[in-house]
Amino acid sequence: MELTAYNQFSLFNDLQPEWNDLLSRSASNRIFSTWEWQSTWWQSYEPGSLWVITCRDSDGKLIGLAPWFIENNAEKGRIICSIGCREVTDYLDIIADQAHTEAVLNSLTAYLREHRDQFDHIELCNIPEDSISYQNFPKILENNGFTIRLTHEDVCPIIRFTGNWEDFLSSLDKKDRHELRRKIRRAEGVGNDMQWYIVGAEHNLETEMERFLEMMAASSPDKTRFLSDPNNVKFFKSVSAVMHAKGWLQLIFLTFNGKHAAAYLNFDYNKQILVYNSGLLQSEFGQLSPGIVLLSLDIKHAIETGHTVFDFLQGNEVYKYRMGGVDTHVYNLEADLSD
Repeated sequence: MELTAYNQFSLFNDLQPEWNDLLSRSASNRIFSTWEWQSTWWQSYEPGSLWVITCRDSDGKLIGLAPWFIENNAEKGRIICSIGCREVTDYLDIIADQAHTEAVLNSLTAYLREHRDQFDHIELCNIPEDSISYQNFPKILENNGFTIRLTHEDVCPIIRFTGNWEDFLSSLDKKDRHELRRKIRRAEGVGNDMQWYIVGAEHNLETEMERFLEMMAASSPDKTRFLSDPNNVKFFKSVSAVMHAKGWLQLIFLTFNGKHAAAYLNFDYNKQILVYNSGLLQSEFGQLSPGIVLLSLDIKHAIETGHTVFDFLQGNEVYKYRMGGVDTHVYNLEADLSD
């Protein structure tokens, strides 16, 4: 197996033809590991020096990819991190062809030992519980002289669809089901003229994203602070345009009498809907529960269009569980050479 480390931005152009093909052959096929997400994130933030490691078989075929960079930290020194760590990316993983997972991880570990002079510490974030970075990599690191520490980062509640809309409603707690139906009826009440739409080719994405960001900032002080960072705004605008071009963006709005009341910036990838962020004008429309109503419309649409999973991503907000979310977990992995 041939391993190569890349440290120039040109790597994204070099690897673009192979990146997503490898991802489709891996157990890590999530939108946050796509070439589009990773390259856009790096262009927006650039928090260190790229250190992306590729693994190729004897025929030169790409069978493994560690999308990493090295961050210089005053206390910990040179830290290997995953591209995307940490705030705006929910899942991250090493990408390996499923037929060669163990070989890729063993080769990466050997490469780390051989190049220990280039880093001081490893911190990989937002690792899903079913990922190879959680299930396989820690034991291989331990077997090769690394001291590892796994810590729980957060939960990601998800809904797995097994039937139609009525089946979904029946799966909810009786009280939650009754409350959801009551909110939908109230929102659909006379005089409200409730409408909703998904941004498509007939819309101006730039205009709709500006609207979304204004609504997002109005949702909470935390979101206002987040969007006060120009790098975060740059990333949201850039990644939404890239995802829209790929057909992976689901930007949805709810209106009452022509006025926008709620919005979700979601991703539509691999038969899954991922709820990435939201905007709510709670002070003006709170009595109509616009966030929950729009969420229910989106869930119904996801079921009707053949999606298998509705992923609320990181956070344990109560509404996610009232809508049927069941926890999955993400972890952080730290590692040091102990010899």
